Amino acid sequence: MLNDASAAETDTASGPDKDAPLKEDIRLLGRLLGDVLREQEGEAVFDVVETIRQTSVRFRREEDAEAALALDTMLKQLTREQTNSVVRAFSYFSHLANIAEDQHHIRRRRAHLLAGSPAQKGSVSFALKKLRAAGVPRATVDRFFQEALIAPVLTAHPTEVQRKSILDAEHDIARLLAERDTPQTPKERLANMQLLRSRVATLWQTRMLRYSKLTVADEIENALSYYRITFLRELPALYDDIEDDIAAEYPDGDGSVTPIDAAHVQMGSWIGGDRDGNPNVNAGTMQHALARHATTILDFYLDEVHALGAELSVSTLLVGVSGELEALAGQSPDASPHRSDEPYRRALIGVYARLAATARSLGATNILRKEVGAAAPYPDAAAFAADLNVINASLAANHGAALARPRLATLRRAAHIFGFHLASLDMRQTSDVHEKVLADLFAKSGVEQDYASLSEEERETLLLSELSQPRLLYSPFISYSEVTDSELAILRAARDIRARYGSRAIRNYIISHTETVSDLLEVMLLQKETGLLRLDANGSASGELMVIPLFETIPDLQRAAGIMGRAMALPLVKQLIAQQGQLQEVMLGYSDSNKDGGFLTSNWELYKAELALVRDFRQAGVKLRLFHGRGGTVGRGGGPSYEAILAQPPGTVNGQIRLTEQGEIIASKFSNAEIGRRNLELLVAATLEASLAPPADNPQHAARLARFETVMAELSNLAYKAYRHLVYETPGFTEYFFAATPIAEIAELNLGSRPASRKANQRIEDLRAIPWGFSWGQCRLLLPGWFGFGSAIGAWINDGPGAKDEKIAQLRGMYAEWPFFATLLSNMDMVLAKTDLAIASRYAELVADTELRERIYKRITEEHGNTLQCLELITGNTQRLAGNPLLARSIQNRFAYLDPLNHLQVELIKRHRALSSQDQVDERVHRGIQLSINGVAAGLRNTG
Repeated sequence: MLNDASAAETDTASGPDKDAPLKEDIRLLGRLLGDVLREQEGEAVFDVVETIRQTSVRFRREEDAEAALALDTMLKQLTREQTNSVVRAFSYFSHLANIAEDQHHIRRRRAHLLAGSPAQKGSVSFALKKLRAAGVPRATVDRFFQEALIAPVLTAHPTEVQRKSILDAEHDIARLLAERDTPQTPKERLANMQLLRSRVATLWQTRMLRYSKLTVADEIENALSYYRITFLRELPALYDDIEDDIAAEYPDGDGSVTPIDAAHVQMGSWIGGDRDGNPNVNAGTMQHALARHATTILDFYLDEVHALGAELSVSTLLVGVSGELEALAGQSPDASPHRSDEPYRRALIGVYARLAATARSLGATNILRKEVGAAAPYPDAAAFAADLNVINASLAANHGAALARPRLATLRRAAHIFGFHLASLDMRQTSDVHEKVLADLFAKSGVEQDYASLSEEERETLLLSELSQPRLLYSPFISYSEVTDSELAILRAARDIRARYGSRAIRNYIISHTETVSDLLEVMLLQKETGLLRLDANGSASGELMVIPLFETIPDLQRAAGIMGRAMALPLVKQLIAQQGQLQEVMLGYSDSNKDGGFLTSNWELYKAELALVRDFRQAGVKLRLFHGRGGTVGRGGGPSYEAILAQPPGTVNGQIRLTEQGEIIASKFSNAEIGRRNLELLVAATLEASLAPPADNPQHAARLARFETVMAELSNLAYKAYRHLVYETPGFTEYFFAATPIAEIAELNLGSRPASRKANQRIEDLRAIPWGFSWGQCRLLLPGWFGFGSAIGAWINDGPGAKDEKIAQLRGMYAEWPFFATLLSNMDMVLAKTDLAIASRYAELVADTELRERIYKRITEEHGNTLQCLELITGNTQRLAGNPLLARSIQNRFAYLDPLNHLQVELIKRHRALSSQDQVDERVHRGIQLSINGVAAGLRNTG
């Protein structure tokens, strides 16, 4: 997909050729890239690239067999120097095409707004109109925004290898391209063209790849760039838009806008706190992350307060001010007689001084503008917000309400949303590590010598007993294992961070591979050992971090509701949930469940787990918040977020949702401010609709849904068998995968601070889901997003009781009436639109064993054919993405530029592996492979 914003757009505005500006922009950027290529690399290289491009276009659009042969021959004859230039050229074209497409989506959205078109699906305005038409009252909408929590969580999975220098140059190109849509004089047009050419040349001369391993600190900085580009301004602005939309749809008697004072959209992060399988994350990285978070948000506040002070030149000789404002001004270190009648400026100079002191106390070392005089730091963000409220109230009471927008209003919103912590940092660790730490503590305290050998019942009894004890297991006079020392240090750092940056700085602890109730109790006990969970004199417990289980594999998902039901029945857990406002979060993992059981089964087991959790939480009287661990690819839970949220089972959203944003999806969604704002709005609109839209409440609907679910269970069972048979039960499949995809080369990329595999072996079970899905995307098979569907549908239709025609009609009914099934097929349709067997066959040639290659590739291609046939049978569409022509055109248009990259990648991998077998490395070949990986990822946009 392009990004969620584009996926939710409908193309209804009139016009002879709505895509003409996009085509013009792509031609312009392509021409500028060609000019730069000719200038930088010479006419010969330009001619090679242009010939390859034309031949590729001819092959792709005209299915010319001679063109395919010519293309293959041409690519094989390239020298090493020419190869890298060609790879860079096509990779940069993919990046430039992405910029042009993003700009076109902004252009089309503005065209709709200017034309006064009806509110588009995915907008808050559309959701409110839908809710009002369904009879949902204003009070219900207001309550939703007061109680909701919608949290995108950025994670450190940069599968795109995007450097900040590249992002900055591309951001400039996007801005210059946008300027061309406004009227320009001939001189302005020429200047714009010269700047565009300059930035394209900068791109060409900027190293695209990192040649050193990415550190956690690098990942933190990369994520922070998106705050500066998008979140800091666009999130507060979205709040203003939502208030206006509510006022328009539910007008008050006096036409006023009721402010939303709750932070219903907040940012989260895993970067610096997620240590599952990442030995580079520790107490120091968490402290560094929060210091950088605080510095980023305080830099923003300082700049805005400084600018606001320049703007609010209001004189008491002309208007009055409140007594509170006078008092605030009186506390300022500014004593200049020139501002004696300008209390707002004096007050803001004092606010600035306090912010500067706060920034230094929280780790900032370089404040560009020195404050006028010394002042005490703010004790917390609430005190800063209170001063802003004093300024706002004074303006409102003294004919200055218009002066509050936009800067002061944005600043007040930002203070409420971001505090001094910017984003809540989640902690995550696997349950195995917790077990090792507690085994060490138990043994050395003399409580239990062999904790690992205890049964689940024995573990629960022991853990609950220790949680009720006021004493600690830990002693500062005993030596512990390195793992124990590290884990306890991390939890102590979390306690210190909360005290320093506020309780929202860290509030969640996620347990990977949660399989038992004891996995939850272990983390609670570790919190007790480090002061994050305390007992009062009566033995009542209070905890600082919510303990959140992560259910990932198929068996884990099947056990999820049972585990949570048993945990919530425990008195200790009941106490902690009550302190959390009778709310408990559960995280569901999409990636590992897909790698474990395949696309269809993963989606179905997630659906079932959610329904079971809703049932058990309702019985326990606890509100459920689901945290969706979605990746970029459809195989990892990706796809348009709007449709995904609306397709959730009834009762699972309920105004509470967190979801991960990963890999190149972060750049795709949030590297452009306007598109970023639209993507944030999609999350709000979908959560609003899914939470408040009245369900179809009639016996006939319930009966049909029950039949649909019965069919889905049968299909899931069949798909699971087909997927498991290929991936885990077919002899030689692992060898095929490691040979026929660039997985080994991906592992060598400086993508992130985390290893590609959990263990140093070639077992698919131990391979991380990200490189698993990324590899299949590179070779254009995208197998995790569709394999097993064709086998399941075919077997269900043709085998067992029931007439074939009736079964087909049943499947079509599911597609037409069940959002879950429709979304599942829509996402698979997108994956199949990006799949290319001709390209994939070239990668299969990398498998040296002919028998193995033919046997497994035949299985894959047969399933692909069956899947296409079954999808067409159900949807009635013989063309991919028939319901989304905008996306279909985008994908088709870029294939001609992706094909050469894939062909080149295969040739480079052959050369690289041949040299590797002789213990040799050619850095130019290695670099060419990495560049091609970057280019293909950019071209497909959601392969990570």
